[in-house]
Amino acid sequence: MIEIKNKQIIIDGQPQIIMCGEIHYYRLERKDWQDRIDKLKEAGMNAVASYIPWLCHEPVEGEVDLEGITRPELDLGGFIDLCQDNGLYFIARPGPFIMAEMKNEGLPHWIYKKHPEIVPVTWDGRPIPTKTIDYTAPGFLQEARKWYAAVMPVLASRLCGKGGNIIGVQLDNEIGMLSWVSNSPDLTDHVLADFASWLMRQYDAESLKQRYPVNPDIQTEWKKAVQFPAEPYAAELRHDLGYYMRYRFAKYVAELRHYSEEFGVTDVPFLVNIHGTGHGRGLTYPIGISQLYESYTQAPGYLSGSDIYFGDLDMTSFQDLYLINGFMDAVHLPDQPLTSLEFNCGDGNFGETYGGRLDPSAVDFKTRMCIAQGNRLINFYLFCGGYNYRMDQKMGDGNDRVAFTGERHGFAAPVSPEGELNYTYPRMARVNKTVMAVADKLAVMDEERDDVAYAFIPDYYMTEYKYPKSERMKEIVQNIEANRGSGAWEIMARAMLLAGYRFGSVDVQNKAVDPKQTPVIALPSARYMHEHIQRKLADFMEAGGSILLYGEVPLYDMEGKDCTILADAFGVKLTGSKRGGEHYYLSLCADGFAAPRPEVRSHFAQVFDHGNTEAIMRVYDTNEVCAFEAKVGRGKAIVFAAAYRCDIPLFRTALERLGAKASLYHDCPNHGVFMTSTATKEGERLLHLLNLDGFDKKMHLYDQGTKLFEGHKFELSSKDGVMLPLNVTFHGVKVVYATAEITKVTNQSLEFRLTQSEDIIALETEKTILPSEDYTIENNGGITRIISKKHAKLDNRLEICFV
Repeated sequence: MIEIKNKQIIIDGQPQIIMCGEIHYYRLERKDWQDRIDKLKEAGMNAVASYIPWLCHEPVEGEVDLEGITRPELDLGGFIDLCQDNGLYFIARPGPFIMAEMKNEGLPHWIYKKHPEIVPVTWDGRPIPTKTIDYTAPGFLQEARKWYAAVMPVLASRLCGKGGNIIGVQLDNEIGMLSWVSNSPDLTDHVLADFASWLMRQYDAESLKQRYPVNPDIQTEWKKAVQFPAEPYAAELRHDLGYYMRYRFAKYVAELRHYSEEFGVTDVPFLVNIHGTGHGRGLTYPIGISQLYESYTQAPGYLSGSDIYFGDLDMTSFQDLYLINGFMDAVHLPDQPLTSLEFNCGDGNFGETYGGRLDPSAVDFKTRMCIAQGNRLINFYLFCGGYNYRMDQKMGDGNDRVAFTGERHGFAAPVSPEGELNYTYPRMARVNKTVMAVADKLAVMDEERDDVAYAFIPDYYMTEYKYPKSERMKEIVQNIEANRGSGAWEIMARAMLLAGYRFGSVDVQNKAVDPKQTPVIALPSARYMHEHIQRKLADFMEAGGSILLYGEVPLYDMEGKDCTILADAFGVKLTGSKRGGEHYYLSLCADGFAAPRPEVRSHFAQVFDHGNTEAIMRVYDTNEVCAFEAKVGRGKAIVFAAAYRCDIPLFRTALERLGAKASLYHDCPNHGVFMTSTATKEGERLLHLLNLDGFDKKMHLYDQGTKLFEGHKFELSSKDGVMLPLNVTFHGVKVVYATAEITKVTNQSLEFRLTQSEDIIALETEKTILPSEDYTIENNGGITRIISKKHAKLDNRLEICFV
């Protein structure tokens, strides 16, 4: 039995951490299945995931092979059963779309020939440039139901709770991604008719007439109006089309779930994965959340899963991963935990040019951060490579293979197509085993947070569709893009994390904001913001909440209509804006609590008649105010309406003035350390640290102003991550603290990975600690201190045995 409750995955009554690896059975000879499974188990994993490619299992309409009759490696049930024989859970990903570099994204060729109406057209009536289809076209849904009728019974008989090992089924894959990346909304006649019906349910006749100059009931007029939008209603169309597509994707997901349950797949989570990372960053990832959050929050029984395709996690990108995990959590239903369904691993050599060369820390750091933030399931993708076989049917496409990567596939994976391990495998295995050693604790732990949350506005990422010829759409989207991400993420969010703040996120668009639950909100703000959000934030401050705003004070709603509710609440009036140029070196001078500080160059600033607020930043040559502190009701706001630098002390001071103080921090002057903590309800804690730089760092660690580890300095090695126990109990042994991380737990022993030149492990136990040549034992005040004689850089394994 599987339950999703309290942000936990509970299997047969026990909360679980699922560490999973993606193995494509259909890309391996059957004789190699066990070898790859052995390597997965050796890497510390307890589950296998795989796509189930419709293209392979039904290349000819009506000729479905799920038993390996035509090719032995297509025996889906046989592979799932082998995973169960090896004590592994299974996550099934049957599409219909699977991507995975498959031709047609995994759809059979015959579908496109049989149903040409499902191939979308887009802006200006152009054919869509990707291999997507109209998800909700009746012809496609008819075929998808037949595919599910074939594949779901194979899964149904193997579900966890019915004697099998399947703990989740993913519905489709990266829904809406292909249309987004090509800025090509699906605008078939079927979609346009459905869109018109949706609009007529959303607006009364008079409101709809004011928004659009045509009657949606007249098909030819409506088709032209949407495919060739005019400027007077372009902003309204962008807004409505985005909202409709969310509804359409949710309807599609619900239909696939209905098919799954119709054919016997019940009582397991249905998974929806979220696309969006790119170029080693997460700045566009929330577009995927925006597209799909209505799909996986429409009813209980769904889990969302991230697609994490970062490269190295370093000082450039570490805040990206932290933020997107927070954004996912912000829109979740109360019971939904974080999961990752495509967690990129391997060396980054995707083009087989050796141009991608990830550090061994890449997967380690990303795993540690995600686990610390509450991820309960991580699927390492792609765990092992394989081969793309030639289809029996001649396609005349250059190679007739099932995928477009050539014969070999997955050459960047930790396990090569030939089964060889690359240099990333050992570090991946190490972090997995470390997580699994304390999985019973991590499975019920939550991240400890300070009194600040980062605002998430889903509609700030509803920018996937914009008519290329529309200046109105372009202006709104460009301003939102300029303010939602890079500046706020790389300045405000990065400064907060480097100052020691641990924070979640809050969906200020769709959910209530309560100062008692969220005293301070860090708000990335554009010139455009919904009227109801501005009102909600103003009311939040009136009730005693505080806001740290970075970006621009909003002047318009999301369709470009005047709306200054937030500016009015602050008590300021915009008088203009300043932009740096070729011969104008816009410079900002600190004032108020921010002074004294050096003058700083900038490229943009809003300037205000700041009324009774306190100025904290001014434009050099005009003395105009571009940052201020304002009292609003019982609350307060600090507003940076200018592009500023990542001044860690300044943001710390601002947050403390607003009432949020970082409880966990260090004194290393070189920064580059990410830290957070997790805890059980009983007070057991784990301290999570990452050194993002390539040099060692010595520091004291502080919690609530008190030095940890009895005041001893801690040295965090270059590009290393640790997970240190604080008051964690195993089998009658309480680890009060340790400078080493636990790697194995038994009834009679604890095994550690040492991290220092002289590690200290402080214990409370009534058990007898067996002596060893590897450590000394000191007893003082009821605490037993184990002091390692090993230098971690020479020998980092230490075992403590008990009787």
